[in-house]
Amino acid sequence: MLSIETYQKEFIAYLEDFSSHKEPHNLYEPIRYILKLGGKRLRPVLTLMTAEVFDGDYKKSLDAALAVEVFHNFSLVHDDIMDDAPLRRGNETVHEKWDINTGILSGDAMLIMAYQLFENYDNGIFKSLAKLFSKTAIEVCEGQQYDIDFETRDDVTIPEYLKMIEYKTAALVGAAMQMGAIVANASIDNQNIIYEFGKNLGIAFQLQDDYLDAFGSPETFGKQVGGDIIENKKTYLYLKALEFSTGANKEELKDLFSISPNENTDKIETVKQIFETSGASISTQKEIAHYTNQAFLVLESLNISEEKKAILKQFGESLVTRSV
Repeated sequence: MLSIETYQKEFIAYLEDFSSHKEPHNLYEPIRYILKLGGKRLRPVLTLMTAEVFDGDYKKSLDAALAVEVFHNFSLVHDDIMDDAPLRRGNETVHEKWDINTGILSGDAMLIMAYQLFENYDNGIFKSLAKLFSKTAIEVCEGQQYDIDFETRDDVTIPEYLKMIEYKTAALVGAAMQMGAIVANASIDNQNIIYEFGKNLGIAFQLQDDYLDAFGSPETFGKQVGGDIIENKKTYLYLKALEFSTGANKEELKDLFSISPNENTDKIETVKQIFETSGASISTQKEIAHYTNQAFLVLESLNISEEKKAILKQFGESLVTRSV
């Protein structure tokens, strides 16, 4: 198996060829723009890596990996419109650089382009990839709707929040890995197991992202620290702090999360202090460890060598102990 860096380089080179100049310019240039903004390339790397885990040729999974990355970025373009977000990865969002109509149309084209990439496979693999992709795409939309609904609800539960991040984030991580397994013609059992591994890892990844949003370093995190707090996002940290707090502390937290994001407020440090003193911070770290361990437990039943299991574990650990 290759190193993570090599998979990244191979994928980026393939992406460069895909992102060629096309007409009409105002449809395809925003697509080139968002795809070149970078990011971790986590999902496509997982597709390539999984193909090799099951003794396949990773190069044959490049189209599936590209479909995953194009779909992921399509969802970001539309998410940014819904959130009215000005920046993505430190650069202007597509709808800010162009306009909302361009963002909608270019995003729509990206979704179609993702499906087109599956046409490069034979009928059996095409059908399996498209079926998994459709299931995952609708789950991502459902997760996004839950996330939107939570903004106006005061009764969000922790199981509901975990379901939301499973659909919105973790499902695509699991699918990225299963697609690599499909291309490599792995058994159905192994396909399902690697999906569960990726899904659990994806939940741990998102919980770690929530944690870093509050307690990460501004120098390494790559986003504004405290952004979720400003936006009153009901993350796992917030829900646990609410569960553990009583009386005046509980009311203070609710009041702080009723302040409009547009108001100039200094609430970040106060909220972070509540997260720590209530025990929500430690509880979140424990939950990250729980889902990471669940992923590793699932891995044990996978019919691959111990060496390959160790590589997957090492990659999983690097995701959930990261500071970026």
